[in-house]
Amino acid sequence: MATKKKAKSSGSGPVEKSVNKLNGKAISSRASGTPEARDTARLLLEIEAIHCRPDNPYIFTSGRASPVYIDCRKIISFPEARAKIMQHAFKMIDKTIGWSKIDVVAGGETAGIPFAAFLAALAKKSMIYVRKQPKGFGRMAQIEGDLKPGKRVLLVEDLATDGGSKLVFIEALKKAEAKVTDCFVIFHYGIFPQSIEMLAAGGVKLHALATWWDALEAAQKHKYFDEKGLTETRAFLEAPEQWSANHGGRPPAPRSMLGR
Repeated sequence: MATKKKAKSSGSGPVEKSVNKLNGKAISSRASGTPEARDTARLLLEIEAIHCRPDNPYIFTSGRASPVYIDCRKIISFPEARAKIMQHAFKMIDKTIGWSKIDVVAGGETAGIPFAAFLAALAKKSMIYVRKQPKGFGRMAQIEGDLKPGKRVLLVEDLATDGGSKLVFIEALKKAEAKVTDCFVIFHYGIFPQSIEMLAAGGVKLHALATWWDALEAAQKHKYFDEKGLTETRAFLEAPEQWSANHGGRPPAPRSMLGR
């Protein structure tokens, strides 16, 4: 396992130390750099929501192989970390979007629902949630809760990889005549340009507390990954498709089958 609780670095010579120092600078230059991003990344590592397994890569629904995996759902089980992360989210949204410009907070089924609820409570806003598809019986509803036409809706999810699933939720909200210009996630992979481009094409801006570059910086600083974990994770972030192909990953699925 390349993920370790406060892993101690193995002995290294002067040359290796110099390389690590330069790598650290390179990582920091790509990280978000905000105190909220750094603290969110640290908290995610602390509650073991971030895993690193380069010797046995994770295979995602898109077919990609990855040395790292994040489970933002774990946040809901840790009250102190949850409270801090949601406060960071609340403040970031107010700064980058403005809560006065948001009428309703929408959670994407299922992982986005608790985070939408936490944020709606903090902001004292109405909350709804959006299904991936109509439930198939009764009212055939795809949107649960009360949503009036013309309301300004913030879509909330736990994370974004290449952004595919967000389009489904946004389309449903727009069909209901909601105004959707922003999407917020706790964690954004930050290595697939299409995650921003696809949403932008639909007039939606993606906002995130932290990215993998923030997580890698925190993992290095607080010694959560061993040397191999740091090296392989950085290699993946630099060239995800190449790393995936070299470690058993399948070619990315067609657009209709994109991941989160």
